[in-house]
Parts: sequence; structure tokens; C-alpha cells
Amino acid sequence: MLNFEFEEFESAEDIFLYMSTMAPPMKNILPINSYKEYIFSMIPLNPTTGDSYLVVYTKGKLEGKILEFDMNLKKTRAVDMAERADKIYFVVLTPRRNTIADKAIKELKST
Repeated sequence: MLNFEFEEFESAEDIFLYMSTMAPPMKNILPINSYKEYIFSMIPLNPTTGDSYLVVYTKGKLEGKILEFDMNLKKTRAVDMAERADKIYFVVLTPRRNTIADKAIKELKST
């Protein structure tokens, strides 16, 4: 059984800021999902079993692309490639179908 914890944010930039602080050193490209009118990331809370996730989300939609995020300005800009080691990049993924996200969205809407 999948368990979800939710953390809602006001904007996609708030999620990018949150995710940037969690990025391990030397990892400057992070995935973010845009699916069914939500922008989110699912963070495994128990990597060994894979049954508990923290879903950080906001309502909205992003086009699939690479976004460079400036933490100080809390701004993004679309880029063609991850160019600088001192920046955080987000790869926006837009799956056609995501069954784990479907379960999380269903649970979110029921709370």
C-alpha cells in the first residue's frame, strides 16, 4: 500500500526553492513533474520499500523543458542545456500516465 504525505506551496518557484535546498552536493539537475494540472515532486520517505512518499506540490502546469533556477532571485528561465555547475536545473517531465501520481492526486482530493 502506498502512503503519501503532502506539502502544498503557493507557486512552482517555492517548490524549486524547496527542492534546491534538498539537492545533494554535486547534483544540479532535478526532476519535476507537470501532470494533470499539478506541478510536483515525489520524494521517497523510505527508499528501501518505496511505499511512502512526500509529495511537494502546487496547482499549475509547466511545459516540458529545462529550467535554470536562481535561488537568490527565486526566478527561472528556460535553457537548452545545463550550462553552469553553480546553478540548479529542473527537468520538467510531463508523463502521459503516472499511476503513482494518480493515486496521490486521488488521495489529495479526498482530504
